[in-house]
Amino acid sequence: MMSKNENDSLLASAPLGKKSSYINTYTPSLLFALPRKLKRDELEVGEILPFTGIDFWTGFEISWLNLKGKPIVALAEFRIPANSRCLIESKSFKLYLNGFNHSRFDSLEQVCSLMISDLSKYTESSVEVKLYELNRAPNKIGNLSGTCLDSLDVECTEYQPQPSYLSCFSERMEETVHTHLLKSNCLITGQPDWGSVEISYKGQKIDHSGLLKYIVSLRNHNEFHEQCVERIFIDIMKKCHPDELTVYARYTRRGGLDISPFRTNKLVPGNIVVDRLIRQ
Repeated sequence: MMSKNENDSLLASAPLGKKSSYINTYTPSLLFALPRKLKRDELEVGEILPFTGIDFWTGFEISWLNLKGKPIVALAEFRIPANSRCLIESKSFKLYLNGFNHSRFDSLEQVCSLMISDLSKYTESSVEVKLYELNRAPNKIGNLSGTCLDSLDVECTEYQPQPSYLSCFSERMEETVHTHLLKSNCLITGQPDWGSVEISYKGQKIDHSGLLKYIVSLRNHNEFHEQCVERIFIDIMKKCHPDELTVYARYTRRGGLDISPFRTNKLVPGNIVVDRLIRQ
């Protein structure tokens, strides 16, 4: 387990919250990796993960020059497995993508290959990347599944994580619920991160009011997107003990990147819907 001083030192060296130069030539070293272990130790997640999943990133500000110097623009989809040793700090990801802006490449395939190689190296995993010309990019706005909890008339007074709000009934069921009231703050800058979250489970019926109040309680909590989703997953497992659980958050974009972490204790399906929500 890393000590608090080691954690703080590593986070302090991240580019987030610091003035950064605009580097518009291809520079892989701009990527900054953070061990997932930093927060998993805090959640008492052992070496054998209680979940599997993927971090879905969508890049909307992707551009480079062709060999004649003509700009090419594209949309990118990145899939980073949850069992990767490291996650990519988001500002460094944006700086890295900016590095393509004034560099020349002979094809979309070359750019895609470089991104796969660089991201796989820094995360220590096998990252998937898809690049789309804009006229061929997915353009569907989707919706979350299941029952929306947002109309529940609940009183909210706590804005730091309150797992004690989570409870369940003896009735067993399988259901999907969602809320658009997810908000947390960046671990380093404290700036707000807005999102929606879909929760599917099989087991004792989870009290909807308590679940909504729990999600709202993350409102002033400082953590990266991926870490918040893992916290939600672990807290529900500890308090409600469902047989099956999936947590899928869809955060709004910042700096041309959105992040949608997906965690489940089931097999990861090959057809996970990654359509954008209206706020993304």
